[in-house]
Amino acid sequence: MAEVIGVIGGSGLYEMEGMTDIKQVTVDSPFGRPSDDYITGMLDGVPMVFLPRHGKGHRFTPSEVNYRANIYGMKKLGATRIISVSAVGSLQEEIVPGHIVIPDQFIDRTRGSRKDTFFGNGIVGHVQFADPVCAELSEKLYQAAQAAGATVHKGGTYVCMEGPAFSTRAESHLYRSFGASIIGMTNLTEAKLAREAELCYGVIALSTDYDCWHQAHEDVSVEAIIAIIKANVAMAKQIIKKVVGQIPAERSCPCASSLQYAVISDTSVIPVETKENLDLLLGKYLK
Repeated sequence: MAEVIGVIGGSGLYEMEGMTDIKQVTVDSPFGRPSDDYITGMLDGVPMVFLPRHGKGHRFTPSEVNYRANIYGMKKLGATRIISVSAVGSLQEEIVPGHIVIPDQFIDRTRGSRKDTFFGNGIVGHVQFADPVCAELSEKLYQAAQAAGATVHKGGTYVCMEGPAFSTRAESHLYRSFGASIIGMTNLTEAKLAREAELCYGVIALSTDYDCWHQAHEDVSVEAIIAIIKANVAMAKQIIKKVVGQIPAERSCPCASSLQYAVISDTSVIPVETKENLDLLLGKYLK
């Protein structure tokens, strides 16, 4: 049986049908409150933890989401893998609205105001991030998407912009010139923190629109996005149901030991409070 699987739901995905033994769990963290209570339970015999990224009712903008608390809470509840579901804009003709993308790279276009690391406050560390998602988990997601009947694209670069406004037309064309595949507002921040928490991270990106670069299509609007999101979210749920039973209990990927050689600080000078706050993540390396 797989270890605990974490699912972070984005726009349109606020709950997971089919879960049994459901409990609502409030988690406190050294980094504040997560977006909402976590929902724990079983999905087809696999333990699962679910969290709506923007909170129930979609209350937090991408910049307001407490990513550190969200990822910390997943770790505290025993998750070893995180499946992120997110709505994205397509930057390429072949990624048609309604298609699924399993991205494997990111470009950061956020403004640096987000808390995207657990390090700081007296401790410095640097994790490997050349390959920002878990290749093994992403491959499982791709296979599950195929089995679910989705039109799915394997790999691709996700541009993570600040938001909450959509791109200007000039920006959209710039990102296409980068060779990027899709654009969104959340997943890179999660991926960085998941790596620092030694959690596998994979993305089911739901293409909802052509951003604003495509002359033959209307510019992106919330109304158009919502219509496609409903169909996409139903497909995402099918993918998750198919993948949970295919994920092995043991991890052979490097995600599980990503912090082993990351800390550069002399452990004797790290403040006691910082050590306590990071004990869940770094305790085994700092003792």
